[in-house]
Amino acid sequence: MPNFSNYLQRHYEQTPDKISITLLFGGQPDHPVTFRELIHGASGYVQTYAQNGIQPGDVVLLILQHDINLLYAYYGAVLYGAIPSIMPFLTEKLLPERYRADLAALVSVTQPTAIVTYREFEPEVRAALKPGEDSVRAVIVSDQVEGPTPPDFASFGGLLRKPEDIVLLQHSSGTTGLQKGVALSHQAVINQLNNYGKAIRLTDADVFVSWLPLYHDMGLIACWLMPILMGYPLVLMSPFDWIRAPYRLLHAVSKYKGTLSWLPNFAFNFCAQKIRDRDLEGVDLSSWRAISNCSEPMRWDSHQTFYARFRTLGLRYEALTTCYAMAENVFAVTQGGIHAPVIYEDIDREILQTKKIAQVAQPGQIVVRMLGTGKPIFNTRVRIIDAKGHTLADRHVGEVAVQSDCMLTGYYHRPDATEKSFVDGWYMSGDYGYMVNGEVFIAGRKKDLIIVGGKNIYPQDLELLAYEVPGVHAGRASAFGVYNEATGTEDVVMVAEVDSSDPVERQKIADGIRATVTRGSEVALRYVHLVSPPWLVKTSSGKTARSANREKFLKEMQAKGQMY
Repeated sequence: MPNFSNYLQRHYEQTPDKISITLLFGGQPDHPVTFRELIHGASGYVQTYAQNGIQPGDVVLLILQHDINLLYAYYGAVLYGAIPSIMPFLTEKLLPERYRADLAALVSVTQPTAIVTYREFEPEVRAALKPGEDSVRAVIVSDQVEGPTPPDFASFGGLLRKPEDIVLLQHSSGTTGLQKGVALSHQAVINQLNNYGKAIRLTDADVFVSWLPLYHDMGLIACWLMPILMGYPLVLMSPFDWIRAPYRLLHAVSKYKGTLSWLPNFAFNFCAQKIRDRDLEGVDLSSWRAISNCSEPMRWDSHQTFYARFRTLGLRYEALTTCYAMAENVFAVTQGGIHAPVIYEDIDREILQTKKIAQVAQPGQIVVRMLGTGKPIFNTRVRIIDAKGHTLADRHVGEVAVQSDCMLTGYYHRPDATEKSFVDGWYMSGDYGYMVNGEVFIAGRKKDLIIVGGKNIYPQDLELLAYEVPGVHAGRASAFGVYNEATGTEDVVMVAEVDSSDPVERQKIADGIRATVTRGSEVALRYVHLVSPPWLVKTSSGKTARSANREKFLKEMQAKGQMY
């Protein structure tokens, strides 16, 4: 089996003038990069890594934005035989001291040999290090790297790496330093790319368009490694540019005839709500053949909202697809909407909560609308199991277990976490779900589940209800359970960020949340806690970190001398 470097060498020798990636920067001309330019730039980093005493197999942390430096630094590490790992870049939403603590925790577990960053960010990096104590021997700043140079493939250690060798680390979503580095081998990633390529029916006409962060599996695998290694054109913009001006994604699809994109569920709503008509002049979305909803709970109504907003621009409804993925399987576990329309069904909420059975609702019953994630991709198997490890029948809710030929080697330097994650060779995902005729439905995260009086409550369902209340924006609420010793069950707490500081308006919003959640779920909220942004804790991939929000809420209540 070829390794990553073999693929890069092949592209350089066979199609050197083919554009591998087009980088889009706000306010700047588009920057196309050919395979020749990519390899020459990466070769400069190969020389720099060697000069700094890095060895093949060493971990190199990359703290860079989505620019040419990240492209060259990443693939330079691959060609050198080092193990690249992309770290989230500091944003205005993160406290610098929290970022330094997270970086220090990551360094202590991952033990990188070098960190690559910008000169202006070097002091922030060094503030998190302990010279003489931690593993970092070199902090490489991007303006000191050797310039582009023709490659000397014979001297590149990356070509000698074996299929089973670790090729990269990607970090599981988390809020405590991203310590669980998912170690992936050349073989696992290449298997995933081949398997997933079949699932999405890749053709020579495909063009990838993305703004996704590259430290998360959806951006890293689907929108960075797959197109570049497999030789498909990639159009990439910064997530910072996208969040400021989401219409740029649509413009890029229109200009470059983009066919494939991946979006977390919130992005469908965000685009529909934030993009103005004046920013859509001349946009044509008819080339988009698959926009995969992935990375967080998928919602049918988000697809409807997105389609209704952009269908006049040529968007086809069948382009809205679904995917269930996880870093531990490299990326995709399932894919829906490519070979057949995306499946959805209305489930009896009461039976789902009390009996953990996804029974199709009868007319007049209160329902939960479930969106199918598709069937497992090639060489990937899925089981739904109970607490004793028994496989459950269709429509019975249990934990999702996965087995494939693209599974992680392990959590890097965390054999304890690796061992806990597998049972009889099956990876325990921590997700609750069920299957119907091979179709996989995801109900929620095991660790986030709230149990009230024997009912299983999925917090994302309550959060969706809260978003219906004027003054509460999508993605800005977090529901979780707090155990009540007096009642012997969990009370439900909802924290929501609101812009208004007016006490009367806040009380109106809180009352609205209580009424809407109770009416829509028959769950009585014990406490509604309204806060000002940016209070809520998010994971590295932008998901709601419910357990962290719970701890933050309890600490605030304790500091005030209040019971929640």
